[in-house]
Amino acid sequence: MFELLFKYPGALFSRGQFVLLAPWPVWVLGAAAVLAAALLWWHVRRHRGGLARAHAAAIWGLQTALVALLLLLLWRPAISVATLRPQQNVVAVLVDDSRSMAMEDGGSTRLAQAVGALDDGLLAALQERFQVRLYGLGAQVRRIGKLEELRGEQPATRLAEGLEQVLAESATLPLGAVVLLSDGAENSGGIGLEAMAAIRRRRIPVHTVGLGRDQPARDVEIEDAVLPTRVLPDSRLTAQVSLRAYGYQGRKARLAVRDGDQVLASEEIALENDGALQTHALTFNAGRAGPRSLRVAIEPLDGEENAENNAITRLVDVRAARPRILYIEGEPRWEFKFIRRAAEEDRSLELVSLLRTTENKIYRQGIASAGELEHGFPGTAEELFAYQGLIVGGVEAGYFTPAQQQLIRDFAGLRGGGVLFLGGRFGLSDGGWQHSPVAEILPVGLRDARDTFHRSLTGYEPTPAGLAGVICRLEENGARNAERWKKMPALANWNETGEAKPGAVVLMESVPEDRRRMPLLAVQNYGRGRTAVFATAGSWRWKMLQEHTDRSHHAFWQQLLRYLVNETPGQVTGSTPQPVISDAGRVELRAEVRDKGFQPRADLSVEARITGPDGTATAQLAPRPLEEGVYSSEWHADRPGAYVVEIVARQGEQEIGRDVFQFRREDGAAEHFRTSRNRELLEKLAQQTGGNYYNPDSARKLAGEISYSEAGITTRETRDLWNMPAVFLLALMLRGSEWLLRRKWGVI
Repeated sequence: MFELLFKYPGALFSRGQFVLLAPWPVWVLGAAAVLAAALLWWHVRRHRGGLARAHAAAIWGLQTALVALLLLLLWRPAISVATLRPQQNVVAVLVDDSRSMAMEDGGSTRLAQAVGALDDGLLAALQERFQVRLYGLGAQVRRIGKLEELRGEQPATRLAEGLEQVLAESATLPLGAVVLLSDGAENSGGIGLEAMAAIRRRRIPVHTVGLGRDQPARDVEIEDAVLPTRVLPDSRLTAQVSLRAYGYQGRKARLAVRDGDQVLASEEIALENDGALQTHALTFNAGRAGPRSLRVAIEPLDGEENAENNAITRLVDVRAARPRILYIEGEPRWEFKFIRRAAEEDRSLELVSLLRTTENKIYRQGIASAGELEHGFPGTAEELFAYQGLIVGGVEAGYFTPAQQQLIRDFAGLRGGGVLFLGGRFGLSDGGWQHSPVAEILPVGLRDARDTFHRSLTGYEPTPAGLAGVICRLEENGARNAERWKKMPALANWNETGEAKPGAVVLMESVPEDRRRMPLLAVQNYGRGRTAVFATAGSWRWKMLQEHTDRSHHAFWQQLLRYLVNETPGQVTGSTPQPVISDAGRVELRAEVRDKGFQPRADLSVEARITGPDGTATAQLAPRPLEEGVYSSEWHADRPGAYVVEIVARQGEQEIGRDVFQFRREDGAAEHFRTSRNRELLEKLAQQTGGNYYNPDSARKLAGEISYSEAGITTRETRDLWNMPAVFLLALMLRGSEWLLRRKWGVI
């Protein structure tokens, strides 16, 4: 329809430049149009008869538009466009040959649809005008001689890498355009800004043909499962699972987390509207120390098109280390005693405490040697940063020197440790912490007042975030957990707090009878670490006022203490951006290295020792220029399986520290996820490079529109616009509209 009205395809107008071919200057055209408008206005006003002013203005507007159109045609409007010279340019045709293209859509596979579109005259039309090179695109790009060589068996889709490779191979050729036929199911992270910029620098238009459906008819796909990568033995973990379902609205399905054949947690869930992202939390016990390869899966449903995307793997390292927590308390009290009891029962934690018994006397417990903390609270970073967690009980801020207050702040922000502040008659606002530099790291604001400590009883409620998380998990079942908290004894000895800060998460609220609700337990990330406030000194009542066999108090405190130290980094922290890599062997090994004061070090020798299915290999990590203290190296995992990496940092012969982490390579998995047509990606690729996006039905237009390009060997053509049918129709419409209006208003 567009070409019927405008004579030429839309690609010509989008890439061409409007010009006027008449020898007269443009200002003359403008002057003539203004003069004609003035004369017509004089004529209409003189002969308007009984026409109202508005009606006369409408007649004048239509007449002026018609005269302006005729004047424009006298200046010979045209469009100048660069076109590729026939048989002097190369066109690269890339066909997605990955496994997702072998999926059926509408009775035939996507690959068959791509081949059908090419065989339906598109390929022949391109070969008539250009030198055509055929490629199969998957994990790598390969040159093919005929379409029959395509099998749809490539294990991955690497669009950016494939395009860059084709452009590099054609750097010395007059490449006029690239044609990409794909479903856009890219599984290497998409086309990033750098890759897109590299493609655009070549100024080669990429025309894309999208294949497949925008969404499946009947399918359930797990998109992600978020789990901590490192935990202590017997820790409670929560897997936040995101999934989408199509065609199963209202149906029930079972979601489970498995370690091998063992089911760690499962739940029956209701599937929501087509394509709606839904999130579910599954809580389970991490178990004994050792690496875990956990499978998060939803049981396949009847009639499901693709059951391979119902499960994903996540790695969790359950470490046997015993993090040390320093607890300083301002006075002997029940809370101190019961916290120590809960910590001592947890074999994965080590609690070291400083108890101020009198003004100038400190009682130490849990120390490793006679010299540890002999002068009280640490005064140097090296001494304090040897701990992984810190609890500040009912101690006033003035007890610490300004340097020690800065150390507490740096313990979370720089060292990456966990800091917990407790309530009490010398704690929080009553201890003057709101005026200290430490106030910045707290997840809640503190009132600028004294007498915020109350010995009276108060009600409290876990928030939805608290009930869904691990710290407040007293029962595995969510409903039973909520009921259990309703039956817990009331709290006493609590402190008033201010509002939660942006980014903080309130897990429990105080509900006093005569005051507003306020945060009781809140947490937040700060710098490299995390901080928490538990504004009470009366949680010991959860133990004393219940049956002696009840373990609610111990479970709560053990989970809170583990939260403080679970993710505390050491001097050397190894990682990889993707713990599970799919159908690709390239992996980036990273290490963050710091000294005992946790200042970044960039002058060390850092080596990785990798143990995998093929044995053991080593890799040297180099400092990253823009990330202080970070070392990295690219390594290739040749075979599927589990890999264990040990990072060792040395200065000369002296070892600074070491760390161990794991990653896993899985083949044959990536192509089963996000298999719907990624129209957004394909349209963006075409738009950013100057190409067009087509459906299989409209792909036959491509051969005619691909010639309009400034890449390769081109010639500039000028196409007249005056004889377009749309121009005649516009003139007829203007004149006809005037006649109809005159007839309506009785002035013909």
